[in-house]
Amino acid sequence: MHLAEQLTYLGELHGMGPARATAAARAWLKRFGLADRAHDDVQSLSMGNQQRVQLAAALVFNPIMLVLDEPFAGLDPVAVDVMSEVLREQADAGLPVIFSSHELELVERICDRIAIVERGRVVAQGTVAELRTGAAERRLVDLPNAATGWGEDIRGATPISRDGSKLLFEIEPGADDQALLRAALASGPVREFHHVEPSLGEIFRAVLQEDASRAAPREDAS
Repeated sequence: MHLAEQLTYLGELHGMGPARATAAARAWLKRFGLADRAHDDVQSLSMGNQQRVQLAAALVFNPIMLVLDEPFAGLDPVAVDVMSEVLREQADAGLPVIFSSHELELVERICDRIAIVERGRVVAQGTVAELRTGAAERRLVDLPNAATGWGEDIRGATPISRDGSKLLFEIEPGADDQALLRAALASGPVREFHHVEPSLGEIFRAVLQEDASRAAPREDAS
């Protein structure tokens, strides 16, 4: 069976009439940019196009929920944009969409709520904003003319990474970030100074480290 036939068959298998199933199959193939491949076999497609067909197969019969495993695997950037847009549209239309993914940048960008799973256990869940609660404050300073070693002795601010002239600081609880700004201005022209949110990848690592530390056995004091 070629693509259009398979999608039509799946639609009919879920109770759609032949004409409606055929129209839905054609519509989804067009939406995923595969209209010109409608008469090809699935095995002749690239991995990315096979992923698109799999999602079309899940959507062709108007499901009540989508549960997807790594839907972005093997996709090129254009296909990722199309897939993300379709999933977002379905969620906005009221269809529950649940998917697992290691593409944390995409998860952060398109998901309403996130669950971090470690060895079959949910160790953290919530919106990205909720998962960031409690994370250390960070400030990025771009000081192109700063001397080597600048920023290492500022009270309440610890440099944690450097990218060229940009230095990322972690601000201690209760510390005043204006002290950091004043120190930067005293060292030369400041090109950039702003708050930086931790990425979902950083949150993920921190959550797993915290979970591992809680699970680690403690030695009895002698």
